[in-house]
Amino acid sequence: MIICYMRPYFEDPTCEKQAETVKTYETDQVRIEEHSSSKRRYVLDQLLEDIRPGDIILVSHLYVLADSTRHLIEVLNALDTKQAFLLSIREDIDTRHTLNQSFRDIVQHLVTLQSDVVSMATREGLSKAKELGKQTGRPRKPDENVKRAIDMYQSKQYSLSEIREQTGISKSTLYRYLEK
Repeated sequence: MIICYMRPYFEDPTCEKQAETVKTYETDQVRIEEHSSSKRRYVLDQLLEDIRPGDIILVSHLYVLADSTRHLIEVLNALDTKQAFLLSIREDIDTRHTLNQSFRDIVQHLVTLQSDVVSMATREGLSKAKELGKQTGRPRKPDENVKRAIDMYQSKQYSLSEIREQTGISKSTLYRYLEK
């Protein structure tokens, strides 16, 4: 039996992208987590409990299944114990067969998984901060200081170090504003 597992995450909150990726595979069941949290993965826990020898868990990519390499190892061990298999589409991993990939490719998949974990968390955090009205990125210099620095520069009466000292605007910031 092929069981498709999906989990909402920041960039795919309704699992539509995952469904699109797995639609070319015939599945007997689809199990979807209700939330994106890495904690309380009740559907996955139940799936690992219910799985039978020969069953296959199908995922669009490893990040959907596991949030860390440690979690991935735990899931793979559980599948191995139950004599079940994993099929991950993006990484082209099918544990029913001996992998025809080099060690380098396998490590690259693990690096990609870790990168996905960090990337998703970062994008989600930035989005939440934006929703709360918080500014992200490097803080902008106050406009009055920039205007004053430009005026000082254009008067040709001040050196760059004097402008920086009096306004707090660095030479590179000043030149960046002058280019505009």
